[in-house]
Amino acid sequence: MPVDTRQTDTPHSCPNEAAPTGPNSAIGLVDEDEVVDETTALLRTKTSGAINGSLLDSQNDASQGDEPHAEDRPLPKTQVLLLCFARVIEPLAFFSIFPYVNQMVQENGSIKDTDVGFYSGLIESLFSLTQAIVMIYWGRAADRIGRKPVLVYSLFGVTLATGLFGFAKTIPQMILFRCIAGVFAGTIVTIRTMVAEHSTSKTQARAFSWFAFSGNLGIFLGPLMGGALAEPATQYPGVFGGVKFLEKYPYALSSLVVALVGGLAAIISAVFIEETLKKEPLIANEAEDGEVRQQTPSNRRHTLTTRELIKSPGVGMVLYVYGHIMTLAFAYTAIVPVFWFTRIDLGGWGFTPLQISLMMGLNGAAQACWLLLVFPPLQHRIGTKGVIRLCALVYPFFFLTCVVGNLLLRAGTEASTKAFWVLAPIMLAIGCGVSMSFTAIQLSLNDVSPSPQVLGLLNAMALTGVSTLRAFCPALFSSLFAVQLNLQWVHGYAIWIFLAVLASGLSVAAKYLPELPERR
Repeated sequence: MPVDTRQTDTPHSCPNEAAPTGPNSAIGLVDEDEVVDETTALLRTKTSGAINGSLLDSQNDASQGDEPHAEDRPLPKTQVLLLCFARVIEPLAFFSIFPYVNQMVQENGSIKDTDVGFYSGLIESLFSLTQAIVMIYWGRAADRIGRKPVLVYSLFGVTLATGLFGFAKTIPQMILFRCIAGVFAGTIVTIRTMVAEHSTSKTQARAFSWFAFSGNLGIFLGPLMGGALAEPATQYPGVFGGVKFLEKYPYALSSLVVALVGGLAAIISAVFIEETLKKEPLIANEAEDGEVRQQTPSNRRHTLTTRELIKSPGVGMVLYVYGHIMTLAFAYTAIVPVFWFTRIDLGGWGFTPLQISLMMGLNGAAQACWLLLVFPPLQHRIGTKGVIRLCALVYPFFFLTCVVGNLLLRAGTEASTKAFWVLAPIMLAIGCGVSMSFTAIQLSLNDVSPSPQVLGLLNAMALTGVSTLRAFCPALFSSLFAVQLNLQWVHGYAIWIFLAVLASGLSVAAKYLPELPERR
């Protein structure tokens, strides 16, 4: 993600702070005795092995003059693609249990059918809540000890917890292993930050379109792998029939394969991914006792607390818009599968499971096209804020297309039905363009960061909110959908009208996003 490197926040923003030869010095009026004294002090510092802060600044300024302009730095595609591979692991681990978690809960708990949904929902909500609790700590760790260690440790932790989940034989064990996986939430924070630090304002749109696509790829592959590999002795008796281990642990193969992919990503990250957190040079400071001690510039600068970071210019508004966008996204993804399945006379589209699968496939393909093909040039043309405002304008109409579709189906004529099957895929494909707002708000978050040294923390704060929303929004909006469906408020359209109004509020909030220069 793009990192704001405005000079007021960088270690060398004040190169003349300790330098007697700065541009404001009256060089022609300096007394010769002062020059001798300064020269003697400088030689003494050099012989003691310390590096004077002013020399360091001037050396950096000279070296920067020999380097290409930061904006012309090409995108390190190999590094970004490796990070995108690591990005796949979290959604892969999260969504891979969806096809079988309900059956696993029923078998491990011997509970009634009516209680299965509660326990399966509890398991997933606790995963997201655990992520929300630890996200800030991972962000601070990434800012202090480095991005790469946090990424590698998190990947190994998620791998271990995911592998153990398939061996759970009780509901408490399922909750425990899922919460352990949530504890190792450092992958998302770190990868976002590292992608930002690898990119410039010219390459950030392309880098984050790849990042978003890799997340969608994990969401797509997770359920496929989980469903295909669960209960292999039953699904593939010719191959796995009679294998006692798989009969005793019918979900172990699925979790182990996902863990294998995660372990591969962790090893590749440990070996090939480069650290992106800049190591700050040591600067000599003379203590009162005359001893020369060394410290980094970050130790001399005031470290921002979480509260101070939120109060930084523009940060609070960007975080709010981030949460608003993700609320709309979580609401839609929670409602739309049930809406597609709901009978036409109740306000749904009455799809069969096959039709739902095809529409979900179209949804994923359309999002990929918008993110990979449209977003980079569009962001370059109208800017990050422009993309967010455009998506905010489209959102209400996208939600109301669900109402339009039902009206066509309710008409019941041959012409209206044909019109539905022509228009519905087109409306869905075009409406999926709102997914560009997910990537655009991430770029805004990067640009509003007061300094690169707090980018990990800022991402962690944003993702803490996202994890909290993911824990509550699906249950909340699914319940609202069920209530208005049973009561037939506005013929079952009340939920879409409510979401359209909520989306209209995003247009208002987007106007107050700060006008930020693109990060260098």
